[in-house]
Amino acid sequence: MHHEPSPIVAWTQRVAVASLLGLILLGLAWELWLAPTGNRTLVLKVLPLTLPLAGLLKRRLYTYRWVSLVVWLYFIEGVVRAVGDRGLSAQLAMIEILLCLSLFAACAAHVHVRLRRSPEGAA
Repeated sequence: MHHEPSPIVAWTQRVAVASLLGLILLGLAWELWLAPTGNRTLVLKVLPLTLPLAGLLKRRLYTYRWVSLVVWLYFIEGVVRAVGDRGLSAQLAMIEILLCLSLFAACAAHVHVRLRRSPEGAA
């Protein structure tokens, strides 16, 4: 039995997926072309971001929960680089911070709404 999600659940899912895709694209562009560091190995930081994409698309509550925690690692990186880097890299770090905040807010709201709506929402 598969039913349509409520408008708020659908909206939080869209924001979460868009924010996650934004972080992935930002990380790739940043480390490969825009402001690469060293021998571009920092691009590997993008790999963990690809893991939750399927779970977010399938609206798996567990995925929304753990993404809302893991995103803080990327937020910290953004803050450190926004303060320590200069020029374009510092600007990219500010975008990373905003995307992290957006992803966290969307995941937290998604979990909150689904748990308040019904006991089955936890499934």
